[in-house]
Amino acid sequence: MKHYLGVDIGTFETKGVIVTTAGEIVAQASRAHRMQVPEPGWAEHDAEQDWWGDFVHVTRKMLAESGISPSSIAGVGASGIGPCMLPVDRDGNPLMNAVLYGVDTRAHREIEEMTREIGAETVLDRCGNALTSQAVGPKILWLKRNRPEIFAKTHKILNSSSFLVHRLTGRYTIDHYSAGNFSPFYLADEQGWSDALAPGIISMAQLPELLWTTDIAGHVTPAAAAQTGLAAGTPVIAGTIDAAAEAVSVGVLNSGDLMLMYGSTIFIILITPERVRDGRLWYAPWLFPGQHGAMAGLSTSGTLTHWFRDNFAKELPRDSAVIALAAEAEDSPPGAKGLVLLPYFSGERTPIHDTAAKGVLFGLDLTHDRGDMFRAVLEGIAHGTRHVFETYTEAGAAAGHVYAVGGGTRNRVWSQATSDIGGITQLVRQKTIGASYGNAFLAALALGDVKSEDIESWNPVASEVTPRTELKPMYDRQHAIFRALYPATKPFL
Repeated sequence: MKHYLGVDIGTFETKGVIVTTAGEIVAQASRAHRMQVPEPGWAEHDAEQDWWGDFVHVTRKMLAESGISPSSIAGVGASGIGPCMLPVDRDGNPLMNAVLYGVDTRAHREIEEMTREIGAETVLDRCGNALTSQAVGPKILWLKRNRPEIFAKTHKILNSSSFLVHRLTGRYTIDHYSAGNFSPFYLADEQGWSDALAPGIISMAQLPELLWTTDIAGHVTPAAAAQTGLAAGTPVIAGTIDAAAEAVSVGVLNSGDLMLMYGSTIFIILITPERVRDGRLWYAPWLFPGQHGAMAGLSTSGTLTHWFRDNFAKELPRDSAVIALAAEAEDSPPGAKGLVLLPYFSGERTPIHDTAAKGVLFGLDLTHDRGDMFRAVLEGIAHGTRHVFETYTEAGAAAGHVYAVGGGTRNRVWSQATSDIGGITQLVRQKTIGASYGNAFLAALALGDVKSEDIESWNPVASEVTPRTELKPMYDRQHAIFRALYPATKPFL
């Protein structure tokens, strides 16, 4: 019997899974690690320990506990947080800690300078995205300026999945979806590396070879086999960023498919047949040739429910407080007795892109209680999600099937409010393991052992959340207030 290994490196945890050709999970393992914050606005991982060390740990653990023969592992797929910036030497050894994705804001001066020199419109047109803390290019310039001794030794700049692939195979590769975040060094229409917009910063030879996610990047070397317990010669795919692998795990594979991920933040991926050119959204080529990704994300979602719990439900047991608050919210009528919340408690990402935006709870009177306010929190996130869906429509990229995933799908008030306010039907798959499961499917897909439609049997739809049409007039009125509140309060923020 063939098996497929999928491993995902998250911000705080690495997860692994071994799956059969039929999608049956035969082994799982995880290992926690920590995000280092050596200075305010910085966020780092120890790639040696947190990425490769975790990969070795979970792989060996799953092989040992399942009793599966390493020779039965037909393919390996790995994903990780991204976009990250990791300089390595000629032997592929990290020269410093990995600089993480948008949570690391150390390159703010470089972002401003590169945007000014290249031109904001040129960057958006040629790269598909504005230069922000998500972009790797400004962090490379930060490295060159602030760590010249490290930059002088840098052979390649890698991300998390690239580092794992190199450790496994000896090759330096990166998938196009991940590379799309290396602005301004990846050009969207050309789908290739270029220093045309920012010459003289780094040689394009120092960036990894571009592959598509299911291309075979290489095979497990004898040295990697000795460390991981895998069989030498096992195929390894190029892999991708964790959110994309999670989208695959719930069946987001065709144009019009959309992943709505409920987590600490809301993250959304819509597959489109053509590149979407809209500065309110993020862009990257999708995992396969001929497809594109239009992405969006709210800044504060699950973290907002935790903030409410920690500040307004201190008397409740911490582990079950959100469940109790959701029950109180369920007792509040839809519309939370007229309350409308702007969930911009950490600024906002798409579609307004305003780091200075603030949270607003509008409409309070003496009849409101805690349940009303918590419902307003959940509905406010749902209004923000609807705003993103409206932006997709305005950009000419309306969604077809919406697949919901993440912990928020277990919160009935939140998920139902998202369907009611957005007027969308959400499909919830049976398995919600996430990116590691998607990586296993991608490995099987790369080897031709499954077809894309086989995700339906691997992970069938278990439930649907449908909008209650009788609530539409009320929620439309509230959404108009939601949309008006931000421009009305912006001058004071």
